[in-house]
Amino acid sequence: MVLARREVATPPAGRGRGRKTGHGSVRGNAVRFGLMAVPVAFFGLFFAYPVVAIVGRGLRTDGVWQFGRIGQVLSRPDILDVLRFTTWQALASTALTLLIALPGAYVFARFDFPGKQLLRAVVTVPFVLPTVVVGTAFLAVLGRGGFLDELWGVRLDTSVWAILLAHVFFNYAVVVRTVGGLWSQLDPRQEEAARVLGAGRLAAWRRVTLPALAPAVAAAALMVFLFTFTSFGVVQILGGPAYSTLEVEIYRQTAQLLDLPTAAVLTLVQFAAVGGILAVHARTVRRRETALRLVDPAQTARPPRGAGQRALLGGVLLTVLLLIVVPLGVLVERSLDTSGGYGFGFYRALQSADASGSTFLVPPLEAIGNSLQYAAVATLIALVVGGLAAAALTRRAGPLVRGFDALLMLPLGVSAVTVGFGFLITLDEPPLDLRTSWILVPLAQALVGVPFVVRTMLPVLRAVDGRLREAAAVLGASPLRAWREVDLPLVRRALLVAAGFAFAVSLGEFGATVFIARPDNPTLPVAVARLLGRSGELNYGQAMALSTILMLVCAVSLLLLERIRTDRSGEF
Repeated sequence: MVLARREVATPPAGRGRGRKTGHGSVRGNAVRFGLMAVPVAFFGLFFAYPVVAIVGRGLRTDGVWQFGRIGQVLSRPDILDVLRFTTWQALASTALTLLIALPGAYVFARFDFPGKQLLRAVVTVPFVLPTVVVGTAFLAVLGRGGFLDELWGVRLDTSVWAILLAHVFFNYAVVVRTVGGLWSQLDPRQEEAARVLGAGRLAAWRRVTLPALAPAVAAAALMVFLFTFTSFGVVQILGGPAYSTLEVEIYRQTAQLLDLPTAAVLTLVQFAAVGGILAVHARTVRRRETALRLVDPAQTARPPRGAGQRALLGGVLLTVLLLIVVPLGVLVERSLDTSGGYGFGFYRALQSADASGSTFLVPPLEAIGNSLQYAAVATLIALVVGGLAAAALTRRAGPLVRGFDALLMLPLGVSAVTVGFGFLITLDEPPLDLRTSWILVPLAQALVGVPFVVRTMLPVLRAVDGRLREAAAVLGASPLRAWREVDLPLVRRALLVAAGFAFAVSLGEFGATVFIARPDNPTLPVAVARLLGRSGELNYGQAMALSTILMLVCAVSLLLLERIRTDRSGEF
């Protein structure tokens, strides 16, 4: 997703950069394909191979592909209900998110007010939180004994409204950053010129600003649809047995019913849907990159003027308070509300394995250290793989390289449950018998982190003037030295931002990790899910305490990113 992109003057072919012909073209292609080698090998081995293997396990019998099973599965009434609900709730979640978040995008783009940087970090926290924690936060507000239940006797858990609101909570930042990032760079004088020529305020916005924003709105809508179409943790916790998305059904068919044929068919359906969404998203991104001339966001933001603008700012602040701050605040409150009054009893109980009712082989508190170590290793892997991929994609190329770009995005939408289970059935023989190795968890987390690294670093790398690299090459620098001396100093800040995002999303990965995390080395999201799966006040309180710790770690990471990211460069 694109949040901001600075306009860079590009010399025409034959001037400045010079034409790439003969030996130079061959050398450039060789460098590009050399950079692509490691990412392709990584995704081939740890993404494509497990997914293909588990699909093959479900659709092959005695070495013969049974494609007739696809029609058999898709004709079942229960599966059709799952497909209908998955699509319906994704469409409803997308529409509701756009309705609620677009005013926020305008406020962040056009208004300058005290605490704006802090508020931007606050609205981004839900996006990097694990969906398990999002579900837990809304359970504390909407569930039995929750905030609304205690105040008015209202319960919305196990209802579709809880799912939709949680999805808006999770994806609010996607719209604010994607649309707001572009809105802040649109020259407001164009709309003012239309009004001078006689157009009303609404007409000027509809004819000038809306067409310019349309690609960003479409990109945001597609990404929200993607994330909600593949929703897992939110639906599993808040939906109850009455509601099931494709991802939840894949998990149920795989882990509970051991029905691999059905799981394989559903994986193929989800894969096809995600591929279509990413293809459309790529078209909107390319259109946005080439069709607009942008200005410095500092020139467009002003303090709100007049009662209408102040009311709009107040409405957005109230929305953020009720939709984001209240669930997170209630999460903290529930973690402190023990039977003996407010205190840190649930946090102290995390130090003992016995306190959790034999849910863990080790004290739940160890999940914090495990998660931090796994996320650190996953971040390092994601930076190496994603950095090489971004460098390979820096200069636009043909369909092969564009296909490679789409491949890097697939882990964000393809079933993480399928990937995790695929790890177990494929990486079980020498020389890659990793089932008992600690590295399996960081590898799965890195698959999710790589797209964030690529989308953060790619616009910045493309903004580096190619003539600087050519000058370094003329002076005798190798491609590696040219990258170290020219590109790295210019992209160091984006590299830190990419590392922060990769760390945050790795910390919260759940779908694949729930399969491969060992009982004696649980991660924070897995520990939260296990505690919520058991009855009792102590287990519930410990789940809230662990969720609060994870939320605070993510919040601190986002605040640090906001301090680093003064130029708003990058696509996330």
